[in-house]
Amino acid sequence: MTSARRTTRHRRIRAARKPAIGALAAAGVFTGAWWGTAGAATTSPNLTPTTTAVTLAAKFPYLSAGYNNTREWTRTTTAVAPNGTLRVAWPAADGVHVTPLTAAGKRSGADTVVKGAKEVGGLVAHNDGFALLTRVADTNKWRETAAAIVRYTGGKRTFLTKLTGTASHDTAPLLDGQLTWNGTKYGAYFVVHGADGFADGHFGDRMAYLSVKGAKLTGGWSWGCSHNEGIALHAETSGAFTSLCFDDWRSGLFVSTGIGAPDTAPVVQREQCWAGYCGGTFPGRTGDLVKSSTGRYVTAFASRDAASAKKNPDDASGRGWTVKPKTSTHQVALAFLKNRNSGPGKAVYLTSAAGTENVNVHVAPYGEDRLLVSWESLKGAKCASGTCTGTFTGTHLRLVDWNGKFQSPDKVVGTRITGDLAVLKDGTLIWAYAPVTPTYAKPLTGASPTTTTLRIARLKP
Repeated sequence: MTSARRTTRHRRIRAARKPAIGALAAAGVFTGAWWGTAGAATTSPNLTPTTTAVTLAAKFPYLSAGYNNTREWTRTTTAVAPNGTLRVAWPAADGVHVTPLTAAGKRSGADTVVKGAKEVGGLVAHNDGFALLTRVADTNKWRETAAAIVRYTGGKRTFLTKLTGTASHDTAPLLDGQLTWNGTKYGAYFVVHGADGFADGHFGDRMAYLSVKGAKLTGGWSWGCSHNEGIALHAETSGAFTSLCFDDWRSGLFVSTGIGAPDTAPVVQREQCWAGYCGGTFPGRTGDLVKSSTGRYVTAFASRDAASAKKNPDDASGRGWTVKPKTSTHQVALAFLKNRNSGPGKAVYLTSAAGTENVNVHVAPYGEDRLLVSWESLKGAKCASGTCTGTFTGTHLRLVDWNGKFQSPDKVVGTRITGDLAVLKDGTLIWAYAPVTPTYAKPLTGASPTTTTLRIARLKP
């Protein structure tokens, strides 16, 4: 278990936080492992998604303020049920809405509104409803929300299980989380804030498992990466669910599967990783975790790489690391893991332009043997305190194989990818997004703009 940090702040703050010294396999998120491992493209890819519009029953605030008020897409999550129907979760003023859709991406009924819910932390679609990882009201010393999994069946709530509280001395003022399902149990991975005990006032992460009826199960951990700047999670049929975390103390991306990311956690990539320097959090703004049929994994992230990485001599605990970034802007990186417990070899970079910032990075399976990587680019980037502004130049799609070799040139499209994607049984990728052109020219101040329309994008290999 990683010791608590000597700082009390986390992400979505106006000023950069310097580090303290001393201290998918679920339905709806890259379901299944039916695709292959490596191989060359055999047909010319058509990377132009088709879209349909869905009218919303409430206003959706589609932007959120990240570190230094950096503009980020408010997360939407699209999940597919075993019978092929879809659910899309998105937040509104009256709670989190879950919109039912047909396999073709058209509305099939009224929204279910999880009243009082504050965040889309993850979604699992079932034939008869859904399960949502979210935040709900709670009583604690910080007056903050609690993490909870809420299950709805046939439009009615069947259980609500809080995952933080007085007994465990923690809260969840934000989740940056993920929820997965392996057919028998849920796995939830999310950020926590200590509220008494050894971790009082510090930020870490928590992994919890629940039964189909909402009962807490053994496994997971109460305190892991500290601070956790981003989370990825993939459900497994047995054993611990595969997990990754961005840790700002050890400074980088790590495999935390089953161990809560102590000091021995395998390194995926060293990065300067505090106050947003990681390039945005899994899974809303960077990342995803995809599994191959042979048990390999791939993750994508926005990276500044490491010119040097060494332990911080001023950290008496010996746990802190200092990383000097290689680039001022974030580039698109892929890392391939040979199994769920090991770090990879050298990362594969898809971009390299020094003056271009790349954000909102995602990866998804594409057909039997390829991967779709997406990102947004900002030219003329101006960077300070780990965050960048610039002129939006498009959403990029590119195919690679399971070795990172290019299988297509970049395709710039008019659709956006603003959260979790679903994979249908025939391999079609489907996701929801706000139909607006982003601007990253200046930070977000004041309230988010809103929309009453989502577009549902489909891309069939």
